[in-house]
Amino acid sequence: MCTLRKLGNVYILTLTGEEDHRLIPSLVDSISAALQQIRSETTARSSPCVALITTGEGKFFTNGGDIAWAQSDKNKILLMMSKIRCLLVDFMSLPMPTIAAVNGHVSATGYLLALCHDYVLMRKDRGFLYMNELDNGVVLTATYFRAVLRAKISSPSVWRDVVLKAEKMTAERAVEKGIIDAAYDTVEETVAAAVELGEQLVKRNWNGKVYAENRKILFHDVLHELNVVETDEMLRISRLPVEEVKSRL
Repeated sequence: MCTLRKLGNVYILTLTGEEDHRLIPSLVDSISAALQQIRSETTARSSPCVALITTGEGKFFTNGGDIAWAQSDKNKILLMMSKIRCLLVDFMSLPMPTIAAVNGHVSATGYLLALCHDYVLMRKDRGFLYMNELDNGVVLTATYFRAVLRAKISSPSVWRDVVLKAEKMTAERAVEKGIIDAAYDTVEETVAAAVELGEQLVKRNWNGKVYAENRKILFHDVLHELNVVETDEMLRISRLPVEEVKSRL
């Protein structure tokens, strides 16, 4: 589901397996286990100073949550949303700089996963950033969607294009709109640039715990929303017929 390797003081987490890397609980659990391994290894050191890169194999970074999987049982949608929410908290509380090296298409909650990194780099030759809920008839009931977008994207007109236009943005377009930090010609160049950035950040020799606490202060509102448990509305929706659940989530 994912692999973890270390290049000097830079960890590289790669999503593997299913082509579109849907965020079903098994993949989320695999990623969470890798993050726990990183936490354990870094906190064992007196002054942890590392960086993390997240990337993927194939033409997708991640295609977001698997609504089709969640429809098979009325409780699965809550399980999936809860696990994704906890995963985003994990990324935003890691004691190190984080970099998303986007290797391909990103949509829905996968979009949020990329934005929950400190830096986002993306290849130019393949892939779109795509908040597809509007095209799929899905209502954004989870308040953390709004919190992440508002914290990571500065312009209301860009929020409109992302959510109310469901624009499929290329890497170059996303740089222009201030959604991502940089775009590169190929996936190899994107990952190489992420490693270089990670190495530069590691050289600053920051204390990881201090880094994490400062990030928590900076994104306090986002973390607050991510830590809010499923609302009564979500619980009510989970009891509706599956087709109505799909139309409301």
